[in-house]
Amino acid sequence: MNAAVDRLLRSEREFAVGAGASPLVALAWTVALAGAVHGLALGSYALRGEQALYSALKIPLLLAVSTALCIPSFFVLNTILGLRSDFSAALRGILCSQAVVAVVLASFAPIVLFLFASGLNYRSSLAASGVLFFAASMAGQRTLARHYRPLIAANPRHRAPRALWLLLYWFVTIQLAWVLRPFIGAPDLPPSFFREDAWTNAYVGIANSILGS
Repeated sequence: MNAAVDRLLRSEREFAVGAGASPLVALAWTVALAGAVHGLALGSYALRGEQALYSALKIPLLLAVSTALCIPSFFVLNTILGLRSDFSAALRGILCSQAVVAVVLASFAPIVLFLFASGLNYRSSLAASGVLFFAASMAGQRTLARHYRPLIAANPRHRAPRALWLLLYWFVTIQLAWVLRPFIGAPDLPPSFFREDAWTNAYVGIANSILGS
């Protein structure tokens, strides 16, 4: 497993840049296991085992479902731009980048546990979790950029779907993360897989929180 992760981070062998079938089984296991490690750490806030189990399931779901929801639109965009022949290489990059996000999140688990053990309050824990997820996402974007480099060199039109993927992915991920709340259970609420208001609009909820309404 460690050797496979090292190859993933270096984009080597089965995870190398280029066209061809993606190693779906290896990538799926990586997202599932690494995501679960980070989820266990997040859900351990206030030492509640049930919430830790829920969060261990939800982090892999967040990464996998958000990617799956975005791929059809990404495929259509590539087809419209006349880039369909390169889609397998682009998809390979996207899937590898998501696996890298999961691996980096897993590497942050000790930091999460340390922050919780240091007595970080609930709101600060949410903020720290957001920062760590953003950092992991940036690591994934570096992997995606590595896969896209030869595509853009061969056809500059690949810059458009590369940029639009990032916007589309973040738009969907934020809403899905809102639906899947809580990842860090509020200590004054019982452990739960979903909040009561799960199927609401993330952007409206965030705006209301900022405006205090």
